[in-house]
Amino acid sequence: MSQDLTAELCASVTAAIAATTPLCLRGGGTKDFLGRRCAGRPLALAGHCGILDHQPRELTLTARAGTPLREIETALAEAGQCLPFEPPHFGPGATLGGTIACGLSGPARPHAGAARDLVLGARVLTGRGEVLRFGGAVMKNVAGYDIARLMTGAFGTLGILLDISLKVLPRPEAVRTLVLDCDGDEALARLRALVRRALPLSASCHDGERLWLRLSGAERALAPAAAEIGGERVEPGRAEDFWGALIREQRHPFFTAPGAPLWRLSLPPHAPALALDAPQLIEWGGAQRWLRAAHPAEVVRAEAARLGGHATCFRGGEAMHSPFTPLSPSLLALHRNLKQAFDPHGILNPGRFHAEF
Repeated sequence: MSQDLTAELCASVTAAIAATTPLCLRGGGTKDFLGRRCAGRPLALAGHCGILDHQPRELTLTARAGTPLREIETALAEAGQCLPFEPPHFGPGATLGGTIACGLSGPARPHAGAARDLVLGARVLTGRGEVLRFGGAVMKNVAGYDIARLMTGAFGTLGILLDISLKVLPRPEAVRTLVLDCDGDEALARLRALVRRALPLSASCHDGERLWLRLSGAERALAPAAAEIGGERVEPGRAEDFWGALIREQRHPFFTAPGAPLWRLSLPPHAPALALDAPQLIEWGGAQRWLRAAHPAEVVRAEAARLGGHATCFRGGEAMHSPFTPLSPSLLALHRNLKQAFDPHGILNPGRFHAEF
């Protein structure tokens, strides 16, 4: 069955090469809003689905890229495990392939690792019509040039993900969320102080008014950590809704409010507060800043660069025509060479990442 599904996709790519027809890759369509728009014939990938292997004792899982994310998370939950990078779904149709292709991670990212950190291997259909396998299905087999992780966050511009092997982790024994009233400057100062201590932090967020902190691990370790941090303990159901629906899935009023574009800034955790007068939300111990700003793109990007990072227009606004920070000449050349190596005919998601390719 897997061979039949792969053969169909190979035939589609081979036909596209022969006709020089660009393809727009589409899984569940839940992340179509990310990146630039690409022009081409849609190629449905959600049918290439199914969990191929799950080794709870080895802490690994392999699934076809079209497998619904909720199916994978359900299977892992039954084994007392989880995807440690807490990927956002942004809709019920989210697939594993789309998740890895976009490279997004949730609240636990600075503590449990990013999506890229947890990819062990992948089987990929390139723009040459070749099926290649990179990496392995278990930790001890991962060796060589890590092309599988290169595909993470490439938005399908280098290859079609067929199967993906991931490292998974046990679900934490206990979880506790605390909330403290403070402004953004105080929140950043507190976060800088907290990371210097051996505390079981698994998520942090300042929503503009309060600092939310999540502790995960053995129950006996949470009580002393919570006593050291202070603040108000949040009821479990409310805490789960905050970290899951409101922050990971971006249903918090900060994200859903109409108006100014939503910017995602990646900064050093120790970077000071943004010098832009606009609503902000802080995640990842200060490393991820969300900004609702009507400022020109060059102003937002200049501020991110001043603080040692970069800015991406995540939703809305004219900047969505070029949502990513422009590449330096050397990086642009590297991207161009990679595209040429994996997709020399330029048929896979052309323009999704960069206007040239």
